Amino acid sequence: MPELILKNVFKRYDNKKKNKNKETLPFAVNDLSLRCKEGEFVGILGPSGCGKTTTLRMVAGLEAITAGDIYIDDVKINDLEPSEREIGLAFEDYALYPPLNVYDNIAFNLRAKGVSEEEITRRVNTIAPLMKVDTLLKAKPVGLSGGQKQRVNIARAIVREPKILLLDEPLSHLDGKMRQVMREEIKRLHKDIKATTIIVTHDQLEAMSLADRIAIMKDGVLQQFGTPLEIYDDPANEFVAGFIGEPPMNLLTVSIRKKVDEFFFVFAGESISIPVPKRYYRVVSDGMKVRLGVRPNDVFIGSKDSKGSDVEIAVFEGLGEERRLHFRVGEEFLTLITTAKIMYAPGDRIKLEVLSEKTHLFDINTGDKIKTE
Repeated sequence: MPELILKNVFKRYDNKKKNKNKETLPFAVNDLSLRCKEGEFVGILGPSGCGKTTTLRMVAGLEAITAGDIYIDDVKINDLEPSEREIGLAFEDYALYPPLNVYDNIAFNLRAKGVSEEEITRRVNTIAPLMKVDTLLKAKPVGLSGGQKQRVNIARAIVREPKILLLDEPLSHLDGKMRQVMREEIKRLHKDIKATTIIVTHDQLEAMSLADRIAIMKDGVLQQFGTPLEIYDDPANEFVAGFIGEPPMNLLTVSIRKKVDEFFFVFAGESISIPVPKRYYRVVSDGMKVRLGVRPNDVFIGSKDSKGSDVEIAVFEGLGEERRLHFRVGEEFLTLITTAKIMYAPGDRIKLEVLSEKTHLFDINTGDKIKTE
């Protein structure tokens, strides 16, 4: 399987009908560079409108590139027609042909390319068991469930034996249980076919569970590209920190206060304060304001004798194996996750402790992570 390389790729749409004032429209994709390794599974993750699907469509040849280059290995594909790129693309919508059975839907693109019926039969009979649709080959789309339709959709993309497999939000129309099943199927499929694969999604759980590395985008700009663990443990900025994790990272504005020779994070209202880890001492100063990030798993309930801050529970959620406690801190909320089998109610008070060594600091103006090295 080949590498997929994007070098300084830009995309700008120019809709003259909507752009009556002739102002310069922002880039839908802004100076994007990525290298997807041979056989790697890469997730492109971000909110709606961040440029992830546009990126996929440029790779597939369905959108023209405004500037930059895209390579498959050392072959530049900017000017190649979609049919010449040897790329398989499974869209968000299944787009199956209702009059055709599953076999003919999978075989459709191969027939359009003039592949022999003998070869088509070989490929369909190879792919169908991988996607668990081998018992459905004579069925029409109208009789299939959403998960089965998506399996057929993906089978139709990989039966072409593409160099690159592109998946555009393939699970977005499925319910929660079926999404989990299909994530497992896609992971297994990737292991079997070993194709260089890109999945576009707005679901961070989907990206974290499937991808070897994740590219997080916002407003057309790449924010961070790394393994799920790297992004979770060391987010590049406040946006990434808040986007990855369920529930998301707590992000609050705090002041730095110096008391004798020690620094403390002081929260709004000064009801909560925690020690500043020593590693931050050379980058903080008395009176400085920062955005403090801490995962809900790194906030915990202290004992009655704890030196933690005394706080009032604003919201309590009992979610079976875990409980979530939310506390109001000024205009913001701080969330805690616990597995302790204790029921609480709004208004109850506890001792709140924060694992300060697990905190992250972000610049209050730029949102960039404040580095200590």
